[in-house]
Amino acid sequence: MTADQSRPDWIAVDWGTSHLRLWRMSAAGDILQRIDSDKGMGRLSQQEFEPVLLDLLAPDLGADRPLTVICCGMVGSRQGWAEARYRAVPCKPPGLAEATVPDADPRLRVFLLPGLSQASPADVMRGEETQIAGFLFSEPKFDGVLCLPGTHCKWVHISAGEVVSFRTFMTGEMFELLSTQSVLRHSVSSSGFDAEAFSEAVDRTLSHPQALAGDLFALRAETLLAGLGAEAARARLSGLLIGAELGGARPYWLGRDVVVLGESGVAAAYARALESQGAAPRTVDPETMTLGGLRAAYAQMETSAT
Repeated sequence: MTADQSRPDWIAVDWGTSHLRLWRMSAAGDILQRIDSDKGMGRLSQQEFEPVLLDLLAPDLGADRPLTVICCGMVGSRQGWAEARYRAVPCKPPGLAEATVPDADPRLRVFLLPGLSQASPADVMRGEETQIAGFLFSEPKFDGVLCLPGTHCKWVHISAGEVVSFRTFMTGEMFELLSTQSVLRHSVSSSGFDAEAFSEAVDRTLSHPQALAGDLFALRAETLLAGLGAEAARARLSGLLIGAELGGARPYWLGRDVVVLGESGVAAAYARALESQGAAPRTVDPETMTLGGLRAAYAQMETSAT
């Protein structure tokens, strides 16, 4: 996107563990410029967050008025710039009124949006709540379930504009560990996808969840004995793990309107798995939802100022 060098009215920030996405925004919510950085939370000490922002925003800083910066993600974690404490569900996705305002350079006015927590079963999210806010900003009457794939996939029950409950599954992290650090690293490819092998594996785990550990090792054995291809092995590993997740998340997706945040890669795999079980998921772009949530937070500021 071509950068608009006019001074932005505010800054939207999605500050994750490994990456930082920043958008220079107009008051009307238009994107003037997107900036990507590898200065994620995991690489920074608490004292380094402000200097990173000051460096990225140097051309926009002036003495006439502080620049509003609205942040979501791990920047508000205990290891981040300042802790933005969780809000307990059921509740609406938190907005600017619940944000934490850290000490900052007087040229900045920074808001850290909080995450959500659940007491039983114990669960937390940070960053996804802003995507949920963006989705509800576009579909305020939605009643159903959001699936947010990723390293830790979230299943979120939405009703009457509130997050009623949610459940996190470590499926993505398990896939990464098994495919790169277990004996299965010798069997799976780093890319490629066998749709038929994936769907069969999803069905297998849903039908026989108790056999999961054995079915995982069978991938290695079949590679050695029957020449199972690396792409098929990768797809089966993904299908076995996502199938186990669908079994655990069945109370969320069965018989409900389901929306998957993501349109390619792992999100497409979740949509395919759900379709194989008779669900009819829709897909939406997660970055659009993140920006929608940050825009909704800024709109709250504008409303309170009038």
